[in-house]
Amino acid sequence: MAAVVGVHGIGQQVLADAVLVDDWAPCLVGGVRLAGGHLRREDVGMAFYGDLFRPPGRSLAVGDVRYTAADVEDGLEEELLLAWWREAARVDSTVLGPDSRTLLRTPGLVQTGLRMLSRLPYFADVALRAMIADLKQVRRYLLEAGIRERVWERIDSAVGPDTRVLVGHSLGSVAAYEWLWHRSDSPVTTLVTMGSPLGIRDMVFTRLRPPPDLADGTWPGTGRWPGTVRAWTNVADGGDIVALEKDLQPLFGRRVACHLVHNGSHAHDARPYLTSPEVGRAVTAGLADIG
Repeated sequence: MAAVVGVHGIGQQVLADAVLVDDWAPCLVGGVRLAGGHLRREDVGMAFYGDLFRPPGRSLAVGDVRYTAADVEDGLEEELLLAWWREAARVDSTVLGPDSRTLLRTPGLVQTGLRMLSRLPYFADVALRAMIADLKQVRRYLLEAGIRERVWERIDSAVGPDTRVLVGHSLGSVAAYEWLWHRSDSPVTTLVTMGSPLGIRDMVFTRLRPPPDLADGTWPGTGRWPGTVRAWTNVADGGDIVALEKDLQPLFGRRVACHLVHNGSHAHDARPYLTSPEVGRAVTAGLADIG
């Protein structure tokens, strides 16, 4: 089994594990090399769960449902869209935020938010319906009964007795964190999270399983340490709007090593994260005890 297992993020529902391994492995091998370590391509595996969010096929086509702005649901989906939009306005001066006076009375605020996000390089090539599908994947994982457990089963299948490092990107970082806590016999000793939404307090953090520890009486509490892990590294690009909170230490404690990186124009893309020396060093350290 693979020494390093990746857990992908949102928007991968029409791909497959072999496709993502071919995408991730060379990047991760390169990042480890930049960090002075060594990793073989064949030692990288993938926990693929995208198909769980793939709409059923029809007689003429298979693909994303043709969502429109009207399909963005009240509650978590709209709240997350607005949060992404506010962060986009913070990191990009060309994007007007939802609280801008020029937009306060604009009808169709969700439609405007989607249009504003489409100006960002990461979302520029993403169709509106796919952007909405991404929002729905996050909502389904966090709120729909049984989905997260099915994702955990995919991680079960990918992790073997030789696996030491789990690398989670975007929503995959949430799944990796939760899986580690619920698998007390896991061989994994190192967690690497990239572009993670784990620090979004009201929308993600407070909905984690296990829930935050409220023993000290403070809200929103303290995130629990992920199972058997001895080292946890979190890497975020300063312009990554999905990773709204770049520093996870205030919520999960000082044991989490947090780093800011620069991924270029595609701030949330997994590939520049994987090639970064910061991720490479974390993976190299996690593999140090493997002969």
